[in-house]
Amino acid sequence: MQQRPLGRSGLTTAPLAFGGNVFGWTADAATSFALLDAFVDSGFNLIDTADVYSRWVPGHTGGESETLIGQWLAANPGKREKVLIATKVGKPMPTMPGAAEGRTCNLSRAWIRTAVHDSLRRLQTDRIDLYQSHDDDGATPLDETLATFAELIAEGKVRAIGASNYSAPRLAEALATSARLGLPRYETLQPHYNLMDRAVYEAALEPLCRAEGLGVINFYGLAKGFLSGKYRSAADLTKSPRGGGVKGYLTDRGHAVLAALDAVAQARGSTPAQVALAWQIARPGLTAPIVSATSTAQWAELAGAARLALSAADIATLNTASAEAGATA
Repeated sequence: MQQRPLGRSGLTTAPLAFGGNVFGWTADAATSFALLDAFVDSGFNLIDTADVYSRWVPGHTGGESETLIGQWLAANPGKREKVLIATKVGKPMPTMPGAAEGRTCNLSRAWIRTAVHDSLRRLQTDRIDLYQSHDDDGATPLDETLATFAELIAEGKVRAIGASNYSAPRLAEALATSARLGLPRYETLQPHYNLMDRAVYEAALEPLCRAEGLGVINFYGLAKGFLSGKYRSAADLTKSPRGGGVKGYLTDRGHAVLAALDAVAQARGSTPAQVALAWQIARPGLTAPIVSATSTAQWAELAGAARLALSAADIATLNTASAEAGATA
């Protein structure tokens, strides 16, 4: 399996990452274990989660995804060395210090130091391979956040750090802060990016990441399932718990993108989902789209994207259909 660098961290990943938001939500424990087995047995290695997953589910408090991953690691001790565990910190958790402050993200030293131990305990591991700021915290100085991450790296609890949901100006400021103070830098960015959502990433984040040599592991690679072709009309929105999130894609542009995916998929003997992901894998500077599955059959389909080589004409067809203001190609 091809390996791609995660920035300058020395860590490498296969060209697809598994999104652990489904663990404990739309995938129960048995299904989650089967998915993780299938993922690793297929030659892939980067598992992405967050401490807050899946707090949005009634009765959940966060930590459910990490807990299931930890149980899987404990049941499969030989697989810890085959995977990279990426998790995130900063989103509200009910048991954390200052949780009642109402902040949407907290990257203070006290918060991070408490959160990392909670995540390590749930994950049943001694280190987090990629520890990511889940969002930008404008209330905490960047040097405080980055210095705390430096402590965790020195202590062996974290191997590398990344950022999620940062704007280009704030990411650039964070990188400059690391350089100025001699602190570890964000080696990866996790942005929202797919054929339907191109402009924000391509306009400013993509040039910055490529110039700085950051790895990019984008989320919503299938636009919440829309790019699989599963949702083609309002009547299709009830097909899954996530259906309501794609309603905004049912536009003329959305239908044009689906038509282009259908055409390329038919020509390549593949599926729309595979084509949508292969387009991202082929994008210069993009490391590994994050994808989720709720069955091993679904994962097997998505894994095929890593073996699908699109032609320049295929990519041009998809670029044209998905063009939007601010996109670069």
